[in-house]
Amino acid sequence: MNGSRHESGPAEETVVTPPATGVWQLAWPTMALFALHSLVGVVDFMFVSSLGTEAIAGVGIALQIHFFSFAVLTAVTTGTMAIVSRECGAGNMEEAARATHCSVALSIVGGILIMAVIPWSEPIVAVLQVEPEVAALGGTCLAILLLFQIPFAIEITLAQALRAAGDVRTPLIVGSLTVLLNVVLDYALIFGELGAPELGAEGSAWATGFVFLFAATVMAALWQRDKLILPMLGWRASVTRALSWRLLRIGLPTAVEQAIFSGGLLIFMGIVSSFSTAAISAYLIGVRILSFCFVPGMGFSMAASTLVGQNLGAGLPKVAERLGWRSAINAVAVMGGLGLVIIVFARPLANVFGAVGQETIDLTVSFIWILGAAQPAMAVEFALGGGLRGAGDTRFPLVVVLTGLLVFRLGLAVVVAKPLFGTVEAVWCCLLADWSVKAVLLSWRFASGRWKRIEV
Repeated sequence: MNGSRHESGPAEETVVTPPATGVWQLAWPTMALFALHSLVGVVDFMFVSSLGTEAIAGVGIALQIHFFSFAVLTAVTTGTMAIVSRECGAGNMEEAARATHCSVALSIVGGILIMAVIPWSEPIVAVLQVEPEVAALGGTCLAILLLFQIPFAIEITLAQALRAAGDVRTPLIVGSLTVLLNVVLDYALIFGELGAPELGAEGSAWATGFVFLFAATVMAALWQRDKLILPMLGWRASVTRALSWRLLRIGLPTAVEQAIFSGGLLIFMGIVSSFSTAAISAYLIGVRILSFCFVPGMGFSMAASTLVGQNLGAGLPKVAERLGWRSAINAVAVMGGLGLVIIVFARPLANVFGAVGQETIDLTVSFIWILGAAQPAMAVEFALGGGLRGAGDTRFPLVVVLTGLLVFRLGLAVVVAKPLFGTVEAVWCCLLADWSVKAVLLSWRFASGRWKRIEV
């Protein structure tokens, strides 16, 4: 079979690149960017871990709760990905640009709404049954992060629109600059170096916030000066009720999905933290280490979303399906391999955070072994979930998340793992069941082909 054509005939070519290289060509810049972010996350936790387990728990919980705000943004960015990729595939660049304008406006509104919870930051953290010192620190860090919610929303939305249009390099370049800035600011603000005030663990939150502001400023400046693939049009003509509803109609199911997932994640963290501060610290450190495994999943998810959406827009559903499966196969191979490597070197990696104590290190190793085994299933969820969302099929993934989260992750943890086994390791094993069920259900949905007939 020719690498640039589908077996059904020579007319079916991919929109962005030949199918033999299209997946990797779109995936690698996103993977590179998320790899850099993962590296910064690990370095950040290494800095914070020198301040003790309470600091790790406080900063880590604040970051996880802040991720909940991403659920609100997905109400916009999922629609952005589906519409921009579909319109670019059909050659309608002006409509894609209008969708980008409208998406940015909606994301700013969402950012303002999220900032309204700043006064309740500490009570929100305290709900997770953490120690008072952890709740106070986590609440302060969360409030700092939320102060920068609007620039965070702008940068995320513009980057998503560019990737949907096939420009994965601009987000990579801007993201690389922010990563370097983040490391410098972390070091300076946590330890009071380079003439900066010594803010301790709170310095990590301020560094992250300043990075949000920097990234949004750079992206907006490039957009304003017509340096992006998507031109800047008039706001009044772009931000319409019809286009806003079109974006939200696609994105709201994913927003609900992300909100439920994030809420379930916080509940799960509450279950883990009920064992000890060492347990929740181990969980947060383990997630940081394993984030290097998640990086390929992010890249292949983005590639699948873009390729599926653009090829559907060009009237090439068979090519869209083939590239969706190719994304999943590549994701399984890469994430499975990385998971195996991290399992083998679990203890040396955990020992990097030795300042938190031996109990936390031992629990971190156990967590890495368990979640490392889930990497192939996670790879399928990332890639095929991305492909379905790129096609505008956002309702079925919502059902899948509900099933995996409520029945298997939380249900098994509360009903079986904790009462019968009484160990945090048993609770962590519920993650394996959750990801495995989601992988099976999403594979069935993608194989059914029903997503090809969805109108966006």
